[in-house]
Amino acid sequence: MINANLLRRGMNLWPPFIGAGITVEKISKDFRHAKVRLKHGLLNRNIVGVHFGGSLFAMTDPFFMMMVSQNIGKGYIVWDQAAKIEFLKPGKGKVHASFEIAQEQLDDIIGSAESGNKVLKDFVVDVKDQENDVVARITKTLYIRKKIKKS
Repeated sequence: MINANLLRRGMNLWPPFIGAGITVEKISKDFRHAKVRLKHGLLNRNIVGVHFGGSLFAMTDPFFMMMVSQNIGKGYIVWDQAAKIEFLKPGKGKVHASFEIAQEQLDDIIGSAESGNKVLKDFVVDVKDQENDVVARITKTLYIRKKIKKS
């Protein structure tokens, strides 16, 4: 398993996150919780002065895939298969997103993937502003499949 704190530090040095104003505040040691924030600046605002939708999406992009893959192990293929973003309120100021994965979700994935068939699972995260109002809701669909052992 990857060291969560080292990964967090590396992600905060990743040019796409730096350029967009994204900061990874926390990745728990067990990869079950992560928290990310996005500052509002000149480089990530759109034509009407609110957060650029691409930056709101980028701040949520790798987390569910990373969290699931770290928790179910190397015996599985885990990929982002689809994503949807719903813009619910103009985003201004700092915004944040908290990612959570429960043991029940992981148990369900492992049980569903045991047969070797592909599993598609949706995970939802809300991006909230400083007043905790939901600015955007992102749904990520993960593709999960148990790796076939070669004999």
